Amino acid sequence: MSLDPKSILLRFESRNGQFRLTVDPTNEFPALLPRILDNLPKTVDSRTLTLSNKPHAGEDRLLSSLHGVAIEEVGLKHGDKLYIKFAEATQVNGHSLAPLNTPLQPYNSSNRLNGLPVAPAEDLPIMPVRQESTSVTIKNPWEVVRQSPLDDRLDRKDGKIARPQDPKMCKHGLKGMCDYCMPLEPFSPKYLEEKKIKHLSFHSHLRKINSATNKPELKSSYMPPLSEPYYRVKRDCPSGHPPWPEGICTKCQPSAITLQPQPFRMVDHVEFASPGIIDSFLNFWRISGAQRIGYLYGHYEEYTEVPLGIKAVVEAIYEPPQVDEIDGCTLTSWESEKETDEVAYLCGLQKVGVIFTDLIDAGAGDGTVVCKRHRDSYYLSSLEVIFSARLQAQNPKTTKWSDTGRFGSDFVTCVVSGDEDGGITISCFQVSNSAVEMARADLIEPSADPTVMLVRNNSSDEEDSESRTRYIPEVFYRRINEYGASVQENAKPSFPVEYLFVTLTHGFPKDSLGLFNASDFPIENREAIGEGQELRRVAKKLGISSSKVDAERGVRSIADFHLLCFIHGMGVLNKDEESLLCHVARTHDIAEGFQLLNTSGWATLLAILQESGERPPKRSFPAFHPEDDESYLKASEQLAKRFKGTSLR
Repeated sequence: MSLDPKSILLRFESRNGQFRLTVDPTNEFPALLPRILDNLPKTVDSRTLTLSNKPHAGEDRLLSSLHGVAIEEVGLKHGDKLYIKFAEATQVNGHSLAPLNTPLQPYNSSNRLNGLPVAPAEDLPIMPVRQESTSVTIKNPWEVVRQSPLDDRLDRKDGKIARPQDPKMCKHGLKGMCDYCMPLEPFSPKYLEEKKIKHLSFHSHLRKINSATNKPELKSSYMPPLSEPYYRVKRDCPSGHPPWPEGICTKCQPSAITLQPQPFRMVDHVEFASPGIIDSFLNFWRISGAQRIGYLYGHYEEYTEVPLGIKAVVEAIYEPPQVDEIDGCTLTSWESEKETDEVAYLCGLQKVGVIFTDLIDAGAGDGTVVCKRHRDSYYLSSLEVIFSARLQAQNPKTTKWSDTGRFGSDFVTCVVSGDEDGGITISCFQVSNSAVEMARADLIEPSADPTVMLVRNNSSDEEDSESRTRYIPEVFYRRINEYGASVQENAKPSFPVEYLFVTLTHGFPKDSLGLFNASDFPIENREAIGEGQELRRVAKKLGISSSKVDAERGVRSIADFHLLCFIHGMGVLNKDEESLLCHVARTHDIAEGFQLLNTSGWATLLAILQESGERPPKRSFPAFHPEDDESYLKASEQLAKRFKGTSLR
């Protein structure tokens, strides 16, 4: 084969092998893209294709950023070799790792992970994704997994705890350092005990196990330090036997489980942006006496009270459709869940947890409640652990430090109950990763006793098909016996529920009204206590009547999450107008608020609200007191008797 006198031969090397291309030196680099892709796997993301002059620590350049640059301009000669780096367009957690509308920018050579450039990420919360965990591992997850910007910032932090010089023990100068004043690691047991921190933060735990898994001085290949537990029979066993339940071997069956208290937690603190958020949530119980459940919408921030800590900041509570009773509540179909998540995303928020009440009035008439949850009873029941585990499984945490691209969950569970003094208090929890996987594998079930969890039976004589296909491995737990020794116990048929969750702290900021500082619009799904979301309530809140429109009041009053969800459900505004509406509610910008008033969608909304706005009654009616009307009391008593035997479940 003869070469054109003007052509040169370039060699290319990637992790999939080597190949050669005959190129024209006057051509630009982007013209090589189709020919390069022909020699690479079909799953390559062409936007991440990078060329380098060295296999490691070279000058990396995105191929798409070399527009206008000819091959001969960089000094390449016949026979030179270029090294190709790329990311595969793999879908993690059910969605594409890089949005198609993200503009391409050259990688900053100063931001690197394991010697490779890290792409810049937009500082927006990642939409929670629901997916069942699998045992499929990802090759080089640090290259393809897009984690949250907060995790990226904490990864770049040193995390060491600075200590001042000890006047008694330090004998060196100001610029010196010794064992008594050198910075401590974020997972230092001495520091955690001194500050009374019960659990390690996630990133402190990550530093601890990564230092033991990957040691740079050994120059060994990098291994992801995190791995999710997997308690199910592995599919596609290479041994060649029939799949479970017809066959099983030691390669595909799960190992025995030994439960231990989880030493770390994914979230360290829950901060409610305003006390009014909890107060309005409790109003339902105050009026009806029935329990209530709601989903927490907020965002995650760094928590400086714990080394490399994370806190969930709650900005709003959305109450989904439910049937509430004195001793609990039942969730029904929530058809608008996706729309609610979209409104939260436009406001820079995401679903961060769940909250429910467990309150019984003490009957003293002073507002005190019964203390049901304490050290001698339970803090989180077995039924609530299963409920929380399922929610955490639906909201996994994406991380590039795990071999599956996921590890645990940032989803929190909050319980509003009575304390030992008769007051109302909040307790926050997260179930352990082992509890989530045991719930996924259907190994456990709640007990009538809230303090213990039952292990399902693996008997082959059960008639249901699920029992025949479910494999229950041996489950053990360790405890301190009456002699003070650590002993291992068989978890069948039941074991204490305390092994399956960790506790979190909570609090309120000192000087903060929260993101939504005008939250007085009626809360959704409260028709049971006579509260409804109607157009006339929207008109009243926005200062709209049949005769006038108070524009400035309307702009200032849209900072209400429940109002935003109601307006979204009306379908009057288009996507751009909704985005502007949520931006004004989040930033409280009056200038952009008046820009919203000039949109066609807002004009249509005003016209609708003016037709259904507040109108004064034509005449007043005398007050009606049902307690003075005997016929009304008899009719109410008959109605109560008819509904007494009716179940709402």
